[in-house]
Parts: sequence; C-alpha cells; structure tokens
Amino acid sequence: MNFFKNILIIFFILFGTASFADNHDQSQSNNNDNQLNEIQQELQDDEEVPLNDPFAGNEGLNALSNVPEEEQDEPMSIYNFKLLGLISGKDHSYISLGDSAGEVITLTIGQNLGKIKLVDLRLTEAIFQKDDETYVIIDFNNQIREANEY
Repeated sequence: MNFFKNILIIFFILFGTASFADNHDQSQSNNNDNQLNEIQQELQDDEEVPLNDPFAGNEGLNALSNVPEEEQDEPMSIYNFKLLGLISGKDHSYISLGDSAGEVITLTIGQNLGKIKLVDLRLTEAIFQKDDETYVIIDFNNQIREANEY
C-alpha cells in the first residue's frame, strides 16, 4: 500500500512540476499576438448581415401577402397557416395545417378553422367555405385565393 502511495507521489512530483513550467519564448508570444490581431481585423472587415431568425418559419411571408383586414388579427385565420399535407380516402379525408410556431392542426371534412369550414380537397389544395357561401382555397405553395365557386 505504501509502495503505491510513494509511486503516485513521485509521479505527481515529476509530471506536476513539468506541466507548470513556462517554456514559451518571447518570439512565440509575438506570433500569437500577430495572429490574434489578424483575426480581429478580419472580423471587423466582414460586412454586417441582417439578423433573421432561421426558425421563424413563414412568419414574414404572410405580412407581404394580401391579407384582408378582418383576418389580420384573428389567430385562427387561414392566412396564418400553411398546408402541410392531405390524405384523401374513400370514407374520410384529412388535411394538416401548420402555423409559424410549428404547431400542426389536423382537420377532416366538415370541421371548422375559425370562421371557415373545410368542405373539399383536391390533389394539391384544400377548399374552405366561408359564411357568405364563398370559398377560400389554399395550396402547397401557401397561395390563398378566394373564389365564388370551386
């Protein structure tokens, strides 16, 4: 037991003092300072890039489109969602809509999304009916259009 203690003490004394020794010479520290100055200069020369959140999704997309005034403040407006997927079957049909926060809503034919009702779907688009018997159609390119008939 004492033998192992002695070996460990000798090991720490030999290698411990070697690690604390400062063997840097002045020229090496000057080279490091020059490299640091070059890196700082390169960072200052880079042009400024606008700060965008890459995880914001399509939040900015809806601000540029023609959103009706009555739909702008409503959180369950079709203009706040993007068509993610659709499944059409013999008995049931479903669509999935995603918002800018990443939350997904799944609707079936006949369910409401806010003030509009999902009435039909095609291969690449979903058709909603408004209260005034007009239709709102959304496709996978996030293009939303209103129509009198579909």
